[in-house]
Amino acid sequence: MTMKKIVSRLLYVLLLAGGLTQAFAQQQEDEKVLFIGNSFTYFWNMPDLVEAMAKDQGVNLYTDHSTVGGSNLKQHWEEEKETQTRKRLEAISYDRAVLQDHSLSTIDHTERFQEYGERFIELLRNKGTEPLLYMSWAYDSNPLMQDKITQEYLALGKKHNLQVVPAGLVIEKARQLRPDLDLFFDDKHPSADGAYLIALVFYKALTGKSISEIPNRLYSEGDFGERHYLCFVLPETGDFFRDLVEQFDVEPYDYSK
Repeated sequence: MTMKKIVSRLLYVLLLAGGLTQAFAQQQEDEKVLFIGNSFTYFWNMPDLVEAMAKDQGVNLYTDHSTVGGSNLKQHWEEEKETQTRKRLEAISYDRAVLQDHSLSTIDHTERFQEYGERFIELLRNKGTEPLLYMSWAYDSNPLMQDKITQEYLALGKKHNLQVVPAGLVIEKARQLRPDLDLFFDDKHPSADGAYLIALVFYKALTGKSISEIPNRLYSEGDFGERHYLCFVLPETGDFFRDLVEQFDVEPYDYSK
């Protein structure tokens, strides 16, 4: 290897180390939010969209997630299905944590939903982490699911004085107002547009700030500032989503105040 190549590689390593150090230092200053759940959380990198929205608006917010497809809170608690949630909570200090159970837990396993929701709430509060509840949505094929989902998440939130993020209700409203939009990837999971809409709800709920200036294209940055695009939303669709979420009052679902 020539001296020129050696020097080039050393410079690359030093620049990379400097970038990682800067990124770590920034994370230390940011509010850290952990999303706990399954594919309803990680589809289309929704937590990363929330962080990208915050970064675009100059808000210090860092998101992380502990997610396994098809998992429920009981499996996260008992470390089944290769979940690492409790290990992650032991190793890392978070300011807030978002709890999302299986999409059918509130309907078919209400007692389990309550029991393991409460176990995590107690654990998180003992660690100084503020828990939030992620209200999910009805399947595309069965909108009637939403009433039961809403009822159970709100009951748990009210019982323990928690903020409930009403993503399911916003999805329901969007379906009513714009049935032409494809908010689903399949019968259950959000499309890319659906994930953008959900991320808008979370950004508003977590920060209390307006989402009117959130762009249609969101990106993360590589080690040297290069853009890695996360989503592309049509301008007219983005306008509708932002207007919808801007007008949707999330305060009635926040029982923490």
